[in-house]
Amino acid sequence: MKIIAQNKKAFHDYDILEKIEAGIVLTGDEVKSLRAGHGSLIGAFATIRNGEMTLVNCRIAPYEKAYQKDEDAAARTRVLLLHKRQILKLLGEISQKGVTVVPLMFYLNDKSKVKVQLGVAKHKKAPSKKKELKERDIKRETSRALKESR
Repeated sequence: MKIIAQNKKAFHDYDILEKIEAGIVLTGDEVKSLRAGHGSLIGAFATIRNGEMTLVNCRIAPYEKAYQKDEDAAARTRVLLLHKRQILKLLGEISQKGVTVVPLMFYLNDKSKVKVQLGVAKHKKAPSKKKELKERDIKRETSRALKESR
């Protein structure tokens, strides 16, 4: 598995409740652009429209050597490939207050297919973010103290 792009901010802003793998409908030059590492998941989210799961605000830069470079297509809405049961399950989870679906990463699987890892997430509150940072600092300080005592 080769990671193409990650959404590190999602792990900071959300509590990830569940992770799901999904395929994505792309054109040929978009696949080549992603393989070159020109994809961004910042600000992207997934939603259900017309019975399909779609990825919104995901940016894939046009491929440099493509015949037609369409800048408008870089941020277009892309369809995610999920089973109907998975979509219905996600629809039930999204209907809860504060739960959303965010893309966590683009990656190439073993068969060189582009996949998206989705996370069913709940937004973190400011106090929980502060608590998490404080716990991380305490853990770092204790590891330093143990390292110095050796």
